[in-house]
Amino acid sequence: MTLTQLEYVVALDSHRHFALAAEQCFVTQPTLSMQIQKLEEELGVKIFDRTKQPVIPTEIGTSIIAQARVVLREADMIPRLISDQMESLSGELRLGIIPTLAPYLLPPLYRAMREKYPKLNLVVKESITEEVIHELKNNRLDCGIVVTPLKDPSIREQVLFYEELFVYVSAQNALAGKKYVLANEIDPNQLWLLEEGHCFRSQVLNLCELRRSTDFHFQYETGNIETLKRMVDKSDGITILPELAVMEFSKSQLKRVKHLKQPRPAREVSLVTHRNHIKTKSLQALKEEILCNVPERMLQLHQKKVVDINY
Repeated sequence: MTLTQLEYVVALDSHRHFALAAEQCFVTQPTLSMQIQKLEEELGVKIFDRTKQPVIPTEIGTSIIAQARVVLREADMIPRLISDQMESLSGELRLGIIPTLAPYLLPPLYRAMREKYPKLNLVVKESITEEVIHELKNNRLDCGIVVTPLKDPSIREQVLFYEELFVYVSAQNALAGKKYVLANEIDPNQLWLLEEGHCFRSQVLNLCELRRSTDFHFQYETGNIETLKRMVDKSDGITILPELAVMEFSKSQLKRVKHLKQPRPAREVSLVTHRNHIKTKSLQALKEEILCNVPERMLQLHQKKVVDINY
């Protein structure tokens, strides 16, 4: 049994297609197939059911693949441990970030990391929280910037900041003249929401005490907060926006941003890693640059309350 064979097994499980797995591993399809077959012969079991299309793991194969991922993750720690102990930060840092944070954190973060750590290659993937956590557990990401708490014992969370949630209303809306808004004053039929799968959607539903089965008059699915802002600007209605999304608003837009009653609702943003991560220096540098680019008031939970992300 070799690490290369385990890499082929994991690649085939990820793609469920021999040609795609071979392409990922930079080998020919016959080579990958032959090595997996040799491993199966050595172990005396079938790891994959080749009669299915796409190929799927057998029952024992599922357990073998899970352990193979653990072995590969542990083996990968040796060169990473050496790299992390080097005086200058170098190598690759793979970061996952959710779409409701990416437009506001990435531009200044990218610029700062590029200037200060030119030898560090920051590879960023924008995904919803569920996918970020899945990629962390499968060693395809080193860290993530997501909303917490996740309540997952295999994930370590380092809280970065607390982002207040605001109500944003159209100029024609009945709430436009109010300074503060109560959650029960928000009409669900006027509320623009992100699509299913976004933790921010779940927070808004919890904040407004809305049932998932609420019948909205008009439903529009988007994963983009900027689209929600424009829908309110160009039509009628209300949306809930995180603090970073309103920081570059014009004066006219800021007049339509309303606080919610204290303790003001907020979302907790954290740097998350798998419990076995080792890139401590790179992660510390990333954390410091993030904190340098958010207002100091967001570093504390003063007069704010974290809204649950689980619905």
